[in-house]
Amino acid sequence: MSHLWELPLRLAFWLLVAPLVPGLINRIKAWVAGRRGPPVLQLYYDLARLWRKQVVKSPLASPGFILGPAVAWVAVVAAALLLPLGPAGSIAGFPGDALVLVYLLALARFATAWAAMEPGSAFEGMGVVREVSFAVLAEGSIIAALLALSAQAGSLRLDAMLAPMVGTGSALLAAGLFTVLLAENCRVPFDDPNTHLELTMIHEVMVLDHSGPPLAAILHGASVKLLLFSVLLVQAVLPVAGLPPWLAGAALLAGVLPVVVGIGLVESLLARLAFRRVPLLLTTAFLLCLFALLMAWKGGTA
Repeated sequence: MSHLWELPLRLAFWLLVAPLVPGLINRIKAWVAGRRGPPVLQLYYDLARLWRKQVVKSPLASPGFILGPAVAWVAVVAAALLLPLGPAGSIAGFPGDALVLVYLLALARFATAWAAMEPGSAFEGMGVVREVSFAVLAEGSIIAALLALSAQAGSLRLDAMLAPMVGTGSALLAAGLFTVLLAENCRVPFDDPNTHLELTMIHEVMVLDHSGPPLAAILHGASVKLLLFSVLLVQAVLPVAGLPPWLAGAALLAGVLPVVVGIGLVESLLARLAFRRVPLLLTTAFLLCLFALLMAWKGGTA
């Protein structure tokens, strides 16, 4: 494939497919609860509606209130473009791109937190403190998982690292990454994306003052981030890179769908954890990734 067309096609994939994932999760949750639920394409409708609305801004907010969601959206999309897609590899792979991926995700969180602090609301400041506190533990798990993949592949290039581990290490890594996926995307049991209770809101409280196109950028960026972690999880445990292109695409789809179903089932069958229990679960995710790292290191030195 020509590089001239590869970048627009990949960008179209991440931008157009990502809003479908939250719609599928909501349909699964509605099916488990015996409800009809919103349409699968509901987020597409919401994004189109928000893009036509005007921005309502606090008089205390600086231009960073608008710039923050834009920077976060660009950072998440750039991180998604770094991620290899099966045998097609990465559009801009280079040694150390795994570290850049982590930094881009951290930049997106920083920009979102910065914008949330702009209106001067103590309520949103509370949400920022909660999200950043949980992110400290979640990022440790992400780094441990990437180190496990790097130790196995002997490289810091994502296209070389995303070779599945064998046996118990793969199961440990999958469990740890799935837990991190729930935490990083503010899903149950860490957070509830549908809650509006003041004492339990984390991520949602950070975007309460946003409206119009900035809110659309936040919602779309969240869907891209959810798809990014799902694809990363699938490629870390399934041998997708060695398959023919058409079979790799089918394998990615077949791998992402169980992840989406798993998220929907977790949100339907589990309750949101109390704040004091969240660090314990995140520590468990870190230990799972750490054990996967130890197994990869032992296998590499055996």
